[in-house]
Amino acid sequence: MKIKRTLVFIFGWISLGLGTIGIFLPLLPTTPLVLLAAVCFSYSSDKFYKWLEEHPRFSPYIEAYRQKRGVTMSFKIKNIALLWITLFISMFVIRAVWAYILLSAVGVFVTTILVRIKTRRDGE
Repeated sequence: MKIKRTLVFIFGWISLGLGTIGIFLPLLPTTPLVLLAAVCFSYSSDKFYKWLEEHPRFSPYIEAYRQKRGVTMSFKIKNIALLWITLFISMFVIRAVWAYILLSAVGVFVTTILVRIKTRRDGE
């Protein structure tokens, strides 16, 4: 049982680390990774779950999910723009047909997810 808790705890930190990178790199979805980390910590460590809930950078993701508020239009526009800029730069660097197809599919998938998320007004 202790091994299972330890593995869930480690997975929580990996998820939080990737979520942190996702703040700066639009290819990684920050909110789902932070939420996954919260779930992992809730099962493995009350101390780190409480820390994550109170963290100034990560707690807004958890709170917005709990309240089902969605994301702002400016967030959607910024992230979709950054996503496609990053994808086009990657396509320019890689220059392979398989990369164009794969990166385009990722772009369409992530864009679809972002568009379908509930939109809230700035300042809500």
